[in-house]
Amino acid sequence: MNKVRQKKLMWVMATLFGAIIAVVLVIYAVGQQTDYYFDPTAISQGKAPEDTRIRAGGMVVRGSVERDSTDPLNVKFKITDFKSTVPVSYKGILPDLFAEGSGVVATGALEGNTFVASEVLAKHDENYMPPEVAKSLKTQHQANGTDVNQAQFMPATPVKQ
Repeated sequence: MNKVRQKKLMWVMATLFGAIIAVVLVIYAVGQQTDYYFDPTAISQGKAPEDTRIRAGGMVVRGSVERDSTDPLNVKFKITDFKSTVPVSYKGILPDLFAEGSGVVATGALEGNTFVASEVLAKHDENYMPPEVAKSLKTQHQANGTDVNQAQFMPATPVKQ
């Protein structure tokens, strides 16, 4: 093999190697930022991994919101998909639209039986529900034969914007 061909081959190999490294780094970065969604039933059945960042969503159970008397930023509440209920612990300021009976999606990790949230997102108007929560609730209601708009989980007064 002559030197010109050998030099071209080395450039092609170096470029190919660089492209492979770039693709591997992109795939790794995307994998680190991916949060898998689990509904309360999957979490209570042990399908959700512990100590791994995940998303959990459902309806906030009416009467389950408890604020710590010494630190008002510590909040505990329960979420449900009308089949199972999971306790959630959160330290921080809850969104303005957070309310009992409304849909939420929380990002955090499962520690034992409690979901420790690092972020809580609430629905942004009275007609919207996060797609993951809506799909999960619809699936659970079809399996149970119950009505999606159960009164005990609906907010007492709708939020007006």
